[in-house]
Amino acid sequence: MPDTPAAQRLTKRTLVTASHAIERAALAAAEDGPMVVFALFQRLPYFERERRVYESIAGRAAATVVGLVGDQVPEPPAGAEAVLLDEKDDLAREWTVAVLTPRFGAVLVAYDLEQFQAGAATLESGRLFEARTSFRRDEALHEVLRLHKQLGDRLSPAARSAVDAVVDRVRDLPATPGESRADAALRLFTARAERDHDRLRSGPGKTREPETPGDTDLAGEPGLLRWTGTTGVTASGVLPVAVLAVRITHAAGAPEGPIGRTATRQHQAAIELLVSRLRPGDRAVKAGPDEFMLLLPALDQDAAVRFAYELVAAFSAAEARSAFLSATVTVALTVTRRRPLPQDELHRALDWAVTQNAPVVTIAG
Repeated sequence: MPDTPAAQRLTKRTLVTASHAIERAALAAAEDGPMVVFALFQRLPYFERERRVYESIAGRAAATVVGLVGDQVPEPPAGAEAVLLDEKDDLAREWTVAVLTPRFGAVLVAYDLEQFQAGAATLESGRLFEARTSFRRDEALHEVLRLHKQLGDRLSPAARSAVDAVVDRVRDLPATPGESRADAALRLFTARAERDHDRLRSGPGKTREPETPGDTDLAGEPGLLRWTGTTGVTASGVLPVAVLAVRITHAAGAPEGPIGRTATRQHQAAIELLVSRLRPGDRAVKAGPDEFMLLLPALDQDAAVRFAYELVAAFSAAEARSAFLSATVTVALTVTRRRPLPQDELHRALDWAVTQNAPVVTIAG
């Protein structure tokens, strides 16, 4: 067996293209059967997006196995079978597609890093994986054997028998000369696709217009609906996001409070201070006249609480040194894997925090 191909750090956007290429290869007409296909999708919404493709694959394969995390086994396409993965199962963090015939093999194995690529258009497209891709038959054989062993009795007797039959045929036949050429082309393809996506994320010509009218963040980028995947395909249970609801309370310099240019300058100074605290991959969305939603991908609970208290301290320090900003902030936060994000719960928690004069409150994710 050849050396295992080196892993690449790739975004979901690139991996979608690579997985589609492997699925297209499985659907191509070829007299090299029988074929077995394993596909781990992590969550049901991702599989539903590709259901019709796997209906076609199942019609050509001796066995098609779909694995995903869930409470109930979904209805699989005709000719395929679905396997449930426990949230704590090692396979639950995998996005894998393996195609194997006696004469052909292709594989994508991607491990969810639960990290986010700054500048990505959406939370989904910017999810980061440690991934290997290959068009080597023996590499696909290795992955099929691994999945066969790890899934064990969760596979039906028919699926196990079909896999065994293909594996026996593969072992009887030598690998096809020239596999390394296709493999090298696939690696170049994924590397350049990722580089192109990175250039689009950071280049001067990147698209800034949101798909949903009026849905923008404070920097003019696509806002809450598009960025969190509400308008596309997303799923609970994957990338953690720290969500902070922030309310700014401006101090009144006179009985009638700040007005006119003073109020405008105060408001702008508050926004500038708020945005200055964000990391490159974070977003800030206006949720009301003086209320904002901060979205911080891949931040854990302790770091999110620390960020909130540092934000409170930053406004307190600014009040002591700035003639333009005299304001305090109240923060309600959670770290969640839920989609859509729990905005209503955070808004209610923020109202409660204001009445209790509590600078920071947390809710369960």
